Amino acid sequence: MNDDKCKLTAYNRRDFYKISLITKGCSTLLYANRDIEISRPALVFTNPLIPYSWDAKEEDMVYDGHFCVFSEDFLHTGARMESLQDSTLFKADGNPVYLLDEEQLKYLKSIFERMQTEMDGDYVYKYELIRNYVNVIIHEAVKMQPAVAYFNPTNAASRITNLFLTLLEKQFPVDSPQDPLKLKKAGDYAERLSVHVNHLNAAIQEVTGKSTTTIINEAIIAEAKSLLLHTDWSVAEIAFSLGFEYASYFNNFFKKHTGYTPMKIRNNSLPV
Repeated sequence: MNDDKCKLTAYNRRDFYKISLITKGCSTLLYANRDIEISRPALVFTNPLIPYSWDAKEEDMVYDGHFCVFSEDFLHTGARMESLQDSTLFKADGNPVYLLDEEQLKYLKSIFERMQTEMDGDYVYKYELIRNYVNVIIHEAVKMQPAVAYFNPTNAASRITNLFLTLLEKQFPVDSPQDPLKLKKAGDYAERLSVHVNHLNAAIQEVTGKSTTTIINEAIIAEAKSLLLHTDWSVAEIAFSLGFEYASYFNNFFKKHTGYTPMKIRNNSLPV
């Protein structure tokens, strides 16, 4: 959380959601396959698996506000809630921006300031209190009318392709055998970007000359080689981390695309 002037940039951690309170400045939120103009105070919800960025209206304009970042596990501890990925606040085809009137801005600003005060304090249950504040912000947004005015970019194929490649890049490197890839097929990416899989495939083929599946497979093979050469994970652990249910499936996939078995790469350090 931060109550200083914020630079409006994407938060790169894959496991953190972000809620931003924009109190000053005009900008455009480039979110999934939409551009949303923000010209007054707003509450903005962004998902770590949905590519987004900010486009400032004026380079020398002052931007001010607050933000908080949190994991889904933190927010759901001790509570039965829907997945944040399924919430309209965070979905690619949902409404991530809520424009605020003066009263709403004052109230939400006070909540962010209270969270900052608790973070700086030593109250033993401060994280439980902060969790409650975050839930209050989410519920306040649900009660509001979202800012639904948005426009699609002019070069849709390039924009969708860039979104896909950004989302693909966010899947790597794989950090742990216990945290496997969440997006493994073209359909997974299409669903996350809220476009039909045929539309995604056509856009990527047009821009890159390759199929969506080919690009995904190339990324998985590159990550597999890195894990084989630079970790002590077993082949089974590597297979699971890359989304394969069984090591035999991974072995067949790897050999089909490289001509070698995974152990051949690991043991002989063949050129990669």
